[in-house]
Amino acid sequence: MASTIQALPTEVVYLITAGEVIDCFASVVRELVENSLDAGATRIVVSLWPQQWRIRVADNGCGMNLDDLQQAATAHSTSKIRSSADLWKINSLGFRGEALHSLTTLADLEILSRPVGGKLGWRISYGDGGEVVQVEVTAIAPGTVVTVSHLFGNCSSRRQGLPTAAQQMKAVQATIHQIAMCHPHLTWQIWQNDRQWFTISPASTTGQLLPQILPQVRQGDLQEVKLEIPNPPNSCTDAINRVCTPHSALNLVVGLPDRCHRHRPDWVRVAINGRMVKTPELEQTILSAFHRTLPRDRYPICFLHLAISPDQINWNRNPAKTEIYLNEIIYWQEQITQAINQALSISSNNLKEAVHTTRVSKLLKAAEAKGSYNFNSQNPNENPNPSTDAINRVSPNSLKAVAQVSNTYIVVEHSGGMWLVEQHIAHERVLYEQLCDNWQLVPVEPSIILYQLSPAQVSQLQRIGLEIEPFGEQLWAVRNIPAPLQQRDDCAEAILELSWGGDLQTAQVAVACRSAIRNGTPMNQQEMQTLLDNWQRTRNPRTCPHGRPIYLSLEESALARFFRRNWVVGKSHGI
Repeated sequence: MASTIQALPTEVVYLITAGEVIDCFASVVRELVENSLDAGATRIVVSLWPQQWRIRVADNGCGMNLDDLQQAATAHSTSKIRSSADLWKINSLGFRGEALHSLTTLADLEILSRPVGGKLGWRISYGDGGEVVQVEVTAIAPGTVVTVSHLFGNCSSRRQGLPTAAQQMKAVQATIHQIAMCHPHLTWQIWQNDRQWFTISPASTTGQLLPQILPQVRQGDLQEVKLEIPNPPNSCTDAINRVCTPHSALNLVVGLPDRCHRHRPDWVRVAINGRMVKTPELEQTILSAFHRTLPRDRYPICFLHLAISPDQINWNRNPAKTEIYLNEIIYWQEQITQAINQALSISSNNLKEAVHTTRVSKLLKAAEAKGSYNFNSQNPNENPNPSTDAINRVSPNSLKAVAQVSNTYIVVEHSGGMWLVEQHIAHERVLYEQLCDNWQLVPVEPSIILYQLSPAQVSQLQRIGLEIEPFGEQLWAVRNIPAPLQQRDDCAEAILELSWGGDLQTAQVAVACRSAIRNGTPMNQQEMQTLLDNWQRTRNPRTCPHGRPIYLSLEESALARFFRRNWVVGKSHGI
């Protein structure tokens, strides 16, 4: 019987390999831009002609000499790795050596490049399989320009199966946005059909860059946390010839839940070592950390960037490197949860919104006598007492209760202005976190008698830990109750409410809401201050468990603008 197994022809192998790496316009842009980043570029210009199936990426990176250009598009050629040991110390975005070679299989490829310090630039055209077909000297600034023409010209079925040009351009934009967030120091210019499409200006941090990508989000809506964290305890114990760094870095940008959120989880993004990746475990950790801080069916804005020792990562999970194997996943989940809790807390770093840095505001600070509402010029990082809380929270007296309005709102003074705190939902947040930390059921005498419960209601009360048993025809006796309800006159109504469904956390929310101080209740100065002190110590003080904002902020800068203090100072200085 003749053998049915045979080796594939080389051209078929190349087409299969190319299809794993290059599948649309966005993947071409991603691969070329990552090469630019590896070359140290700080300015990237992407030009697109979708109707002509043409793409050009120009950068000001280190460039290539003639020898490198002649090998750049051959199969599995790369400057990034040399041996299998290098796979455990990858610090570059590209390393497979497939992208340029795959492009020669699916399109016409031309590269112009001149190395920094080189006197000559070169232009090379490549044929099928990465062979050099034309070489000539060209005038070019230091850097590289890659042009891809007639993409998928030899694979018409691929073109027919792709989305519309508009959808592909949307994917290109999303790809560039993702890369820009990982590398905020870059300058971007994007052109479409010889017209400027959009630009992205460089920023010192991702948090400062994000409003360019999400225009509906203001800088004051975001909180950014940068942490240096130790590597997992077991890292590098069994590594041979691996490179390990002593610490890793965590950069977190979150949309404050009382100010911005999304109707889809489309802005929960995770990047590792400069590349956006799909990590369901870490994404779910982020969503869980925001649980009970947002309104129902709303999702957070969160960008997480981990700079991890290369030995912790295996990039060989997906040819596009969008999925990875990450060691010690539980350790990183714990670090992420702690970082999010720190970002959402009320600390001396985020007590007040951004301070003006314009010339007028500087004159204001220099010319005006400081009153009751003023900027605190002390650097929050220069803490004279090193024994303060580990996450640098404000001291309990940083928020001072001034008065109560309509027996509902507490007027609060702090170093950066004033707040209005809604007393019921602030107390609800305090009680909810106490219940989460210590869900305590206490016996009750006499038992609480409920009438006409369905089997589902009885099962629900048993599910959250209540002791309930028949007490007669259509009567049920509840022997224990959540501790906060034992002093309430409406305890039976509260138990009935708990019987209608939900998990333990839902029950804790319901108990906290019913037990919290009601709006319309008068409070004296000490009671208000005690509530404020307890509230600002909570893990998520910005919203109640239902996602409602707890306080309204009136910062010193807003008060200054409203009362036009800058108008008087400005005129006196001839502005």
